[in-house]
Order: sequence, then structure tokens, then C-alpha cells
Amino acid sequence: MADPLPLSYLNGEYVPLREARISPLDRGFLYSDGIYEVMPVYDGRPFRFAAHAERLTRSLAGIQMEDPHSRAEWREIISTLISRNGGGNQYVYWQVTRGAEFGRNHAPLPKVPRTVFAFCAPLPVTAAATLEKGVACVTTEDTRWARCDLKSVSLLANILLRQQAVDAGAAEIILLKDGQLREASSSAVHVVIGGVILSPPRSQAILPGTTRSAMEEVASGAGLTYRSAPVSEQQLRSAEEIWISAATREVQPVTQLDGKLVGSGKPGPLWRRIHAAWQSYKQSLVGQPW
Repeated sequence: MADPLPLSYLNGEYVPLREARISPLDRGFLYSDGIYEVMPVYDGRPFRFAAHAERLTRSLAGIQMEDPHSRAEWREIISTLISRNGGGNQYVYWQVTRGAEFGRNHAPLPKVPRTVFAFCAPLPVTAAATLEKGVACVTTEDTRWARCDLKSVSLLANILLRQQAVDAGAAEIILLKDGQLREASSSAVHVVIGGVILSPPRSQAILPGTTRSAMEEVASGAGLTYRSAPVSEQQLRSAEEIWISAATREVQPVTQLDGKLVGSGKPGPLWRRIHAAWQSYKQSLVGQPW
């Protein structure tokens, strides 16, 4: 993975990332008491800023915090950070923690200044081999907490699950619970059954993905049929196609699942249509207001 870009934002100042410092008493450090977002940037233009900002505000409300910035303030912070890091294709990581109090107390929740941090990194480019051959995934039982709809900085369960994929030589790990598909450790999951694209219904068990929402719109525009509906483990394993989507992945085809071929073992025809439509959609946004 490429190194981050040099400039970061921390509590009102733009500082070299290597020099950014927070208090060891920050509740984000002590408790993972915070919320974050990851947003792709294409040709200097943030992708779906409004949706990312709305999810940040909603997730903060879910942990009893108000958003410390207005939309206009976030827009200025992020726009400046992107520009001062050279624009082009990158992604922005932005995070709010409850802040630092002098001591370590579980409750009551302190009313202290929030810690606001952001940095940028080069946007990963999907490898040609992935587009040609797809990726391998493995499955396991979902062991995360009950509020996966909140984009919390508490990612230990996700990290340990993702390591299982790495250990198995796979690109991602797809999570199941009580015989039903949920999502992957850091991606949404989509399956094609009978020519219809299915994704599990939004709930507290899965993150409301902004890339997923965009993909649903692009699919509709490309004449593909999409439905939000429960997907059983059996349906997953017998699917014609499986895709994973995320801010830094876009939409990638899964061609092996637990060592077995998905469909023909090659990226499927519907994925090729959605991939082409996605690239066209990105191009249509260049130079547009955000």
C-alpha cells in the first residue's frame, strides 16, 4: 500500500502527518470512542461528499455526539486538504473522537473539545489481474458487535477477521450469521441470482455503504435489476456471480469462494456491465460541483 500524502488536518491546523500528535488521554486512543469516514477522490473531486458527511453525522449521533462541524466547514477542511496534497486521485480519511479529558472515566460522557483529524493517501488502483481474473474470498461467522451500522473506529474484530483472509491467501472475508449473508470485513457484498443483483437489507448488522448506494444507482442506469433482500448462505454459495464493493475497491468480482469457483470462475457478464457503467459514471462527474 502506498504511503499517505504528507499533509494532515488536526484540530484546526494543517500539519505534516509525521508531526501530528494527540493526547494519550484522548478517548479515541483509550476507548476507540470515535467515528470515521473514508471517501474516494477522483481528479480532485470528492465522491459523494454529502452521503459521507451524512453518515458521519448519523454515526456520531449513534454514540451520543454532535457533529463538531457544519457541512460547509467540513467541505472547506476537506477541499483544502485535498488541494494542498496535490489533488488528483486520492482518498480522504476523516475522524472525530470524543476528545481528551484529564483521567480515565467510562461515564458520564465528558463534554470536552472533540479531536478532529484527517489525512489523505493515494487512491488504490484495481490491478489488471483483478479485472481479468477476479479475487478469492473465504467465509466465516460474523463475530463483530451489534451496531455495525455505526462507522466506529473500533475495528479490532474487523482486523482480526481480515487477517483470516490474509492467512488463507484471500482478498476478503465474507461474514455469515445464522445462515444469512451480512457483509465482508471491509466491503459490501452483492450476489447475482437468476440475473438479479441482491444485497442484504440495511440494518444495524451491516454498514450502510455509500459505494453500495452508488452502485445500486449505476446498476439501475445500466438496465440491471437490483433488490435489497435477505441472502442465505446456500444462495451465496450457489450464486452466478459475487461482487464486493468499497470506497477504495469500487466493485470487484469474486471468482473463488472457500476454494470453489463462483460461476464459471471468471468475472461474470453482469459484473463487466456494472464495471463499465461505473467507469462511465466516474467520468461524468469530472468537473461537476460537489
